[in-house]
Amino acid sequence: MASHEVTASPTRARLAVGVISAGRVGTAVGAALERAGHVVFGVNAVSDASINRAQTRLPEAEILSPDVIAAHAELLILAVPDTELAGLIEGLAATGVVRPGTVVAHTSGANGISILSPLTRQGARPLALHPAMTFSGKDEDTARLANCCFGVTAADEIGDAIGQALVIEMGAEPVRVAEHNRTLYHAALAHGSNHLVTLVSDAVDALREALAGNELLGQQLVDTDPNGVAERVLAPLLTAALDNTLRRGFSALTGPVARGDVAAVRAHLDVLNEVDPDLASGYRAMSLRSAQRAGKDNVVDVLEKL
Repeated sequence: MASHEVTASPTRARLAVGVISAGRVGTAVGAALERAGHVVFGVNAVSDASINRAQTRLPEAEILSPDVIAAHAELLILAVPDTELAGLIEGLAATGVVRPGTVVAHTSGANGISILSPLTRQGARPLALHPAMTFSGKDEDTARLANCCFGVTAADEIGDAIGQALVIEMGAEPVRVAEHNRTLYHAALAHGSNHLVTLVSDAVDALREALAGNELLGQQLVDTDPNGVAERVLAPLLTAALDNTLRRGFSALTGPVARGDVAAVRAHLDVLNEVDPDLASGYRAMSLRSAQRAGKDNVVDVLEKL
């Protein structure tokens, strides 16, 4: 490997941090670590969008190749997509550029530390540090880290202490996740956040259908653009439902299923089928699950027969 002079001195902070790559997560975590007093000396960026993101959010960092970053980092953040993580780790291990004692942390939710085994065998200290939030690629991502939790998985007590300290320094809350539970942890987060997007989008589509053509004088037309009338109608209801559920648990459930109102559920399915059978199928699945949790056997019986 060709020699490279790293311009940022690790003596300016406790750790010299290298980030691979300059995606939404990597730049947010890198910026948060810089705020905590560490120096992000290098970041890997390839596309025009990632280069711009790196220059904007980590302006003091040089854009370097992965091997150069890995060779000089005391803390190496691997923030590539899950599908690229194993290949990156194997490539770094094959070149032998990661020094023994380097803390190597990936940000994948689905993986624990076993995926880092090729580098662990070479003396690296493995960490899985997953921020449990979605990222927009904007400056607010770093601020949002202060209000989120990180799923932390480490190989031993020392690694666990390092992981917790890094998360706390970023202003977030560390939550320990056992290695064998990482997939379940990730499934729970995906079910809650990813499926929420689908659920809300379906609700918006149905409400647009119900409201279109009935606008009041001077009111914004109901169309397919986001942040419109349908979204404004739903926002307070959805915000309250989410807040109540997080505070009170399943007792926050209201509506026809909670009341055991089979007739209303049937009527909903009928009109939703007219709008979009796939949307109606999603409504039926969620109603059935809600009825099962609520112990509304009469609703369960009807829905299982439909």
